[in-house]
Amino acid sequence: MRTVGVEEELLLVDPETGEPRARSAAVLARAEHEDADQDVFEKELHEQMLEFATHPQSDMAALGAEIVRCRKEAARHAEDIGCAVAALATSPLPVSPAVGTNSRYQWMEREYGIATREQLVMGCHVHVAVDSDEEGVAVVDRLRPWLAVLSALSANSPFWQGKDTSYSSYRSRVWQRWPSAGPTELFGSAEAYDQRVADMMATGTLLDEKMVYFDARLSRQYPTVEIRVSDVCLDADTATLIATLARGLVETAARDWRAGRAPADLGVSVLRLAGWRAARSGLTGDLLLPAGMRPAPAATVVEALLEHVADALADSGDLDRAREHCARLLRDGNGARVQRDLLARTGSLREVVAACVRRTQGATE
Repeated sequence: MRTVGVEEELLLVDPETGEPRARSAAVLARAEHEDADQDVFEKELHEQMLEFATHPQSDMAALGAEIVRCRKEAARHAEDIGCAVAALATSPLPVSPAVGTNSRYQWMEREYGIATREQLVMGCHVHVAVDSDEEGVAVVDRLRPWLAVLSALSANSPFWQGKDTSYSSYRSRVWQRWPSAGPTELFGSAEAYDQRVADMMATGTLLDEKMVYFDARLSRQYPTVEIRVSDVCLDADTATLIATLARGLVETAARDWRAGRAPADLGVSVLRLAGWRAARSGLTGDLLLPAGMRPAPAATVVEALLEHVADALADSGDLDRAREHCARLLRDGNGARVQRDLLARTGSLREVVAACVRRTQGATE
């Protein structure tokens, strides 16, 4: 059974106003004071962000429980210094992001300017174990048509600087401003993958290999494929679903590779359109069906994803739960729809943030 780990980025907000607060250093200091050996929470690009990483898990229920626990710990540490945490992929309210002061972040701000200053976006990254770099690259090649569906399911960023963007995942559009972000062409081998990364580094455009922001990439820190297309999810069980589907996609891709089945030969231009469509529509309109990349209702495309990974999910015991949760998302809406429904009901983005703070911790509205 492949292990899975999740990294989530949370937004720090004022519990009264809902406005983002640049207090990540204080939250991290509080967490370290309580447990000097803690390795869960990390700093991020902006001081209004807090990141945590779960331990690798093979059981999805255990992973979901750890996500819930980490969110509650983050909320407790934030409360101690007068903040709250919200699993929002962009701030609904206007914000002036504060870039972190370490040398890496300062280099990024000097090099990329406004693209760095405006990157206050919160994602969910899923690490799935692979046996080797060769298997990992074979997986990356075969994941490509399906990643936009994960983006649509997780979409949780309809608002930007106090306005409705008309997108379900505006975070993904902001993320595309990085020069190395987005879908990739077929690599074919670990050697070709490494050569492409080396060629990118040789341009002098990137600070280091950690800035190779492919939608799916080999982790240089862990023996995993890292899938980076998802918004941070409003609900912890949606994050668990994304992790479950990611493991199913990785296992299915590895099986296809071992069976000699070639990856779909889709161009990056088409994959970009699939990603844009997912960001725009979320689950409320058409997506692009990976078989042929033609428009189809979101429910049809999600069902195609479930069918694609059905054998892998059945073998891990996750198929029924994944089907149930996908059906619930299609019926009740993802984070983007929840936020818009909250605004329609309350008329206040401040109330949207307050409700999402509560929902981040598992409360229902």
